[in-house]
Amino acid sequence: MALSEIDRQILQRCLARQPHAWEDFVDRFLGLVVHVIHHTAQTRSIAITQHDLEDLASEVFIAILADDFAVLRRFRGQSSLATYLTVVARRVVVKEILKRRIVPASAAGNEIAQLEDRNSSVEDRLQNREEIERLLGELSHDEAQIVRLYHLEGKSYQEISDQTGMPLNSIGPTLSRARAKMRQTGVDAAASS
Repeated sequence: MALSEIDRQILQRCLARQPHAWEDFVDRFLGLVVHVIHHTAQTRSIAITQHDLEDLASEVFIAILADDFAVLRRFRGQSSLATYLTVVARRVVVKEILKRRIVPASAAGNEIAQLEDRNSSVEDRLQNREEIERLLGELSHDEAQIVRLYHLEGKSYQEISDQTGMPLNSIGPTLSRARAKMRQTGVDAAASS
């Protein structure tokens, strides 16, 4: 879909820094940004709070404003503005989720988060990293690789499939098996200590 006339005008007004242009831009695309945040979190099985949602939306709009609207200046009009902003927003959201360590709601994700949240010193970080590696070491090579890509690097199922060559419909079941093994390994380790 090509750039609509409405989007072309709002884009030109923002780049020209006309009065109320930015407010109109935000009004027009806030719903899209919120949808991208929810969708990105959902595809990664992450439960986000209202506070997270507001922070992530702010980060997206800050990224658009950065360097005198550099993101908007790079837009070439070869797609709709909404499509372009969807890609921009998704990249910002994934980066922020990883940076803030907003973790999956799954039990395995919670175990990893608990380990990384306790890292008050270098010694603790090394110990936590060793525990994560130990849990991953209990998995097959493919399972460990998929867990790393999905939970630690924030890759989507499609990106994991492209990178590993594993069929797209096998990613979810493999993650589920890996999570179950990690939960059991964590429970067994806790019971023996």
